[in-house]
Amino acid sequence: MPDPEPEMERPSVPEADELIGVREPVLSHGFVALVDYMGSDAAIVQAARVSYGQGTKSVRDDRALVRYLMRHRHTTPFEMVEFKFLIRLPIFVARQFIRHRTASVNEYSARYSVVPDEFELPPADEIRRQSTVNRQGRGDALPPEAVEKFRGDLERLSKDAYAAYSSALAAGVARETARLLLPVAYYTQWYWKSNLHNLFHFLALRLDPHAQEEIRLYAAAMAKVARTVAPVAFEAFEEFQLSAVTLSRREQRAVRLLLDGRPPELACQGAGLPLTREDGQRLKTGEGVEFLQKLERIRAVDGPSAAR
Repeated sequence: MPDPEPEMERPSVPEADELIGVREPVLSHGFVALVDYMGSDAAIVQAARVSYGQGTKSVRDDRALVRYLMRHRHTTPFEMVEFKFLIRLPIFVARQFIRHRTASVNEYSARYSVVPDEFELPPADEIRRQSTVNRQGRGDALPPEAVEKFRGDLERLSKDAYAAYSSALAAGVARETARLLLPVAYYTQWYWKSNLHNLFHFLALRLDPHAQEEIRLYAAAMAKVARTVAPVAFEAFEEFQLSAVTLSRREQRAVRLLLDGRPPELACQGAGLPLTREDGQRLKTGEGVEFLQKLERIRAVDGPSAAR
């Protein structure tokens, strides 16, 4: 007797339905809004079981299967869930978003429409020195006068740029040319459609503490939606990706030496994970430093009473 066909009905998540069209504010003028979604946790397990004709079982079985799929990197079933967002964001943040080439994107066109007079002015506590550890990030605090000068310059230049842009439009300059006057602090918006597997990859990178603060805020708003649509899958993502610690072959050697009783620095030395330069100066970055940071993360993990 042939296996029964899987049920053909559109799954709905009532909590997610309530989010459709709701604009979650981000930064000064930005937002993330869920336009539509397809699928849920049930779609993931249905896709995983289709090869042998079985659909959803019990909630407990489904949760175990989703966690197995995430743990063993069986990614295709997660592609069965999709999200369509409307996102308003500064151009400098959009340039970071677009590096993720796995989404379908349709952006507001400044060739057809006039750009609104909205630009991002970061709060004072987000204007800091260049980091000496993370070459592309921020570090320690700046003197208040340097912060205020930067904010004043940014506000003045942005307003002057928009005045020049408006004058160019009034003089008949084509919109596609006049837009060259605007800095990357100005806002754009787009529709961003992605499946859950690719969204998880985006979130794993952009929720990381090393990511720029502004894009982390957008990632957090998108993560809130993903958690609502597919809570079991999101829990597995947190467990096996966001909170996971991966170990290279050398780092595994260092762990073996730790288990044999060596202190961390000698374990690094024995495993070939450098902590100092040739001149004896302590390294600020590198494989050895990152391994010690991983050990600190492991030490900071909550005890068994906090486990789910």
